[in-house]
Order: sequence, then C-alpha cells, then structure tokens
Amino acid sequence: QVQLVESGGGLVQAGGSLRLSCAASGRTFSGYSMGWFRQAPGKERDFVARISRSGGTTYYADSVKGRFTISRHNAKNTVYLQMNSLKPEDSAVYYCAAGYSVFGSDDSSAYDYWGQGTQVTVSS
Repeated sequence: QVQLVESGGGLVQAGGSLRLSCAASGRTFSGYSMGWFRQAPGKERDFVARISRSGGTTYYADSVKGRFTISRHNAKNTVYLQMNSLKPEDSAVYYCAAGYSVFGSDDSSAYDYWGQGTQVTVSS
C-alpha cells in the first residue's frame, strides 16, 4: 500500500505558474505509475497527466499539453506537476494517484491509491 500527500496548490493570477508535489510513502515508489487528475466544482474528475514507473513515458490531456509537465524523482518518492501559463479554467482540486500498471492510464479507475487533493485557483 502507498500513501500520497499533495502540496503546492494555491491562488495564482492567470499566466502564472505553480508546481505541485505529491509525496509517497509505503511500498516502493518506483513500482507505481503515477497520474494527476483534477476536479472542478460540479464536474467530473478529469485526467491531466501521467508518467510511467521509470519516468520515461509521459502523456497529457490536450487541454494542458505544452503548458504542464509531469516528472518524478524515484529516489525522493515524489511526483511533480509543473503548471505554466495557467488559465482560470485550470482552477480545480488536483489529485495525484498511483497505480500498478507500467505506463499508467487516462482512466481514473485504473489507479489504486489517491491523495487528498490540493486546491488550485487561477484568477483572471
């Protein structure tokens, strides 16, 4: 089992940047693919980005491609989401998730463990 704790959320103006972190504890971090999802009020939880166990493969939702970067540091048991050129529509609670597949998935049901979420608010 693995426990996930997100941090780094906050309030930022449109065009600004934030870096989210997700610290993992428990079983070997490198044994999990990792994903970031987000959920705005009244909406479903949407896929944002994912990264393979080794960090060699990443994939992004079209809405964030070119603006967000997912990375991981297996020795630090941490996955990151660098968010640049933020837009008001990026405002949501951001969740990290861990799954047993090698490359991860865009489907939230493929992940086994979830953090508690961190709020990101982008003002216009």
